[in-house]
This record gives sequence, structure tokens and C-alpha cells, in this order.
Amino acid sequence: MNPTRRLFLGNAALTIAAAHLGPLFAEEAADRPPRELTAIGRATQWLNSPPLTAESLLGKVVLVDFWTYTCINWLRTLPYVRAWSQKYTQGLVVIGVHTPEFPFEHNLDNVRRAVQQMRVEYPVVIDNDYSIWRAFRNQYWPALYLLDRGRTRHKQFGEGEYARSEQAIQRALSEANVPNVGNGIVSVEGSGLEAAADWNNLRTPETYVGYERSENFASPNAAVLNQRRVYVAPGRLGLNQWSLAGEWAMGTPATVLSKASGQIAFRFHARDVHLVMGPPRPESQVRFRVTIDGQPPGAAHGIDVDESGIGTAVDQRLYQLIRQSAPIVDRTFAIEFLDAGVEAFSFTFG
Repeated sequence: MNPTRRLFLGNAALTIAAAHLGPLFAEEAADRPPRELTAIGRATQWLNSPPLTAESLLGKVVLVDFWTYTCINWLRTLPYVRAWSQKYTQGLVVIGVHTPEFPFEHNLDNVRRAVQQMRVEYPVVIDNDYSIWRAFRNQYWPALYLLDRGRTRHKQFGEGEYARSEQAIQRALSEANVPNVGNGIVSVEGSGLEAAADWNNLRTPETYVGYERSENFASPNAAVLNQRRVYVAPGRLGLNQWSLAGEWAMGTPATVLSKASGQIAFRFHARDVHLVMGPPRPESQVRFRVTIDGQPPGAAHGIDVDESGIGTAVDQRLYQLIRQSAPIVDRTFAIEFLDAGVEAFSFTFG
């Protein structure tokens, strides 16, 4: 018999058999964890918890929170996720999926330190290879997915809609017959890095300092990839433009100060200024000085500098450099690094 024909007959036979056994196959498929839970169950590195299996999660209400520890948008959602994990201890499983954006966020010791400092007490799974991210087809930090018996019941991308998310949690728990769920909404007010943004006055977007994704770079001499170069600041910056001064090497994803001292300046319109930065090695430190419109920040200083604008970068993370009071107007921020070696990744605002 022709081999091609044999294959055809074999497939036909399988099709007939599947038609008769269809209900049985469907029942087995319903009991099989979906790809999202399967990806979580395959992960081997966990914090705050032993590894959770896909089978153990399949029959539960699970809130999956994608995060990375330098993301200001995630930090501002953290008070709500933390509050939900504490309020719905009966019935809700909260899992933080740490999927890194920058290279240093792959380091487990860095993530472990962030988990402790940020008071993240629910289970955290390490997603360094993006396998869980891909299984959810996710594209955002932060992102919330509410799974009920393996089915996605609710999604929230980015900040906001907290009451809507909590109501979805309550509905899922009630339908799962969890007692005493209630319908009250948590009241949360974040502080420090977790404080909600001043959206009415936020007119400056996240800006990457590395060569590949940089925008609005205004130093007169054009950026060059992976080469040490002396940059100079322009006479004037337009709104949302930034510049370098001193000897820097613009790499991907960070720009690195080659020699002390060096400066980054930014014309911005926002209440808060943050910079993801730090020395490449934990044992080194980089001193810096912050000014706003050429003066020490005074009462407008962020939590990582004092009133005179002095601070020290001791590890790679997000630093809050400015938090000012109203009125919010266009202003020029500058940070001068007194030691070489700092790696600067991105500015965020609030």
C-alpha cells in the first residue's frame, strides 16, 4: 500500500475514534491546567513560598501580578496588592511574577533584597526567562490577571481601576463559596515611592537614558554607541529634553559615566523625579548632588537625597530625587555624579 495512503487511513480512523470519545477527551482537557498555570508550576525559583504547582492552583482563585522592582508604575500599585493579599487570606492566592526589565534585575539577591525592603510577603516566582510572561501573552508592567479555576476572569494593565479589580476578586471568591467575602473596598494611601502620581500635573513621560531607546537627547554632539565621549550641555533645554555633560559611554541599555564628574540635566513638568541607576558592583558607591533650577532642592528633595541635594547610590534600583509641592511648573533638574562608574537607565516621573 502507498505510505501516503496508509497515513490518510490512519488519520481517518483516529478522527472516527475521537468523535466517539469526544466527551471523555473534553472532560480530561477541562481538568488539565491551562498554559498560564502550567508555566507558573514549572518555575523553580520562588521567594516567600515553596514552589506552587499548577495542579494545586487549578481549583483556586489566583491573582497574578506581573512586576519588576524598579518600575514606578508597579510600585504605586503595590499598596493595593499588598492590602488584598492581607484582606482575602481565605480563598485568594496572590502570586507576584517578577519578570525583569534591566539586566541587574535578573540577579536573585537583588530581587530578594527588594522583596524584603518593599514588604512583599505573598509568594513571588522568578521569571527571568520570560516563560510565564509569554504564557500569559503579557506586554505590561504592572499587569494583573485574576484566574478562577484556571480561567481568566479579569485583567488590569497599568495603574488604576482598583475598585473594579477588587470587585472582580470578591465575585470570584463568592462564586467559589468562600465565606464572609463582603463587598467593602480597601482604603489605601501609599507613601514614599508608593504614593499615587499627581496625574493632573504629569506632563513628562518615562525617558530611557541608554542609547537604544533614548529620546529627546539634546546635547549638541550626537550620541555614539559604546564609545567614551565628552558631552556638553546645551545652553537651554526644551520641555522633556535631557542632556549629558562630562565623559560618558552610551550603551544598551545604560549610559555609563567614564570619569568623575559628570552631569545629567532634564527639563521636566511633574511633581516627582526618579532615576533608575547605581554602581555596577555592590561594593562600590557613587556620590551625587541634585539641583533644581540650579539650586539645592530644599523641601522639594526626594527620599534618596537630603535638603542640600546630596545622596549616594549604593546599589542599582530606582531612586527618588525630587518630590515637590504645588505649584508644579516647568523646571530644570540636574544630577552631578562626583564619582565615576554610575550606570543610568531611565527617568520616571510622578
